[in-house]
Amino acid sequence: MKNIKIYSSNTCSNCTAAKEYLKEKGYEYEEKNVSTDQAAKKELISMGYMGVPVIMIDEDVVVGFNKSKLDELL
Repeated sequence: MKNIKIYSSNTCSNCTAAKEYLKEKGYEYEEKNVSTDQAAKKELISMGYMGVPVIMIDEDVVVGFNKSKLDELL
């Protein structure tokens, strides 16, 4: 099983689409909402990302909602 973590925000439509896509595919993930979780926001910025969604699959990172990239990694 892959370790999936998604950094999202309350107002991000691509985040919602990515989460729905992962659910449809039957994957479980940990969500880190940068709107409500300051630690998650700091974590994301410390990794050099300013926008969401950032989806981490094990050691790989997908920035934005990229179905083909997600399919490739999952």
